[in-house]
Amino acid sequence: MKAISYARYGGPEVLEYGELPDPKIGPDAVLVKVRAAAVNPVDWKCREGYLDGMLDAVFPVVPGWDVSGVVVQPGVSVTEFTAGDEVVGYVREDFLSRGTFAEYVAAPVRTLARKPRNLSFEEAAGLPLAGLTAYQVLVKALQLKRGETVLVHAAAGGVGSVAVQLARHLGARVIGTASERNHDFVRGLGGEPVEYGDGLAERVRGLVPEGVDAVFDTVGGETLKVSANLLAPEGRLASIADG
Repeated sequence: MKAISYARYGGPEVLEYGELPDPKIGPDAVLVKVRAAAVNPVDWKCREGYLDGMLDAVFPVVPGWDVSGVVVQPGVSVTEFTAGDEVVGYVREDFLSRGTFAEYVAAPVRTLARKPRNLSFEEAAGLPLAGLTAYQVLVKALQLKRGETVLVHAAAGGVGSVAVQLARHLGARVIGTASERNHDFVRGLGGEPVEYGDGLAERVRGLVPEGVDAVFDTVGGETLKVSANLLAPEGRLASIADG
């Protein structure tokens, strides 16, 4: 099969496009013909070795965890899917080996779901990692409730755009930071956009004088410090940024 891979850690120059053996599946996995795969920040962090020691690499590594595609062959113990089923998944192992930037990927059944019919393969492939991150932060960490107000940073980004929609689905009011050119996009997701940068605190306070109930930070640094001062009493803050 054709695949993108790297045989050592490094920058983009270590990536190679070429032939690799087709993946073999176990009894509880399926072989998926990849139709689309998403690129996430963790992919370049893995490639550059930032996660070495946390996720061991078995070279050559095929990057990519997000995938959408069609089941080609189910394992002998698989009853959930049959050949021809359209699926979407977060195909992550406990080590770096054969990911989704290839024509085929071996995916454990537990990592897959049926692709929604109203989504294209490209749209579906963009959901798993960003969607799981948004869900874990909003529902598990922040425990966002109906009627609360949440501030989502980088609301036009991958994780942020999913977070805005999920928070609205949960019944929350959403204020989202974004550049002015992305304000209409954030509004279309159901959020109230504010310009990030100098004066952010004043702009948010202008919308919510009493402070926000929760902050979902995807930026870190000074933004994280400003966010802490925008919380209402007993407000909650969660960050996925490096610092």
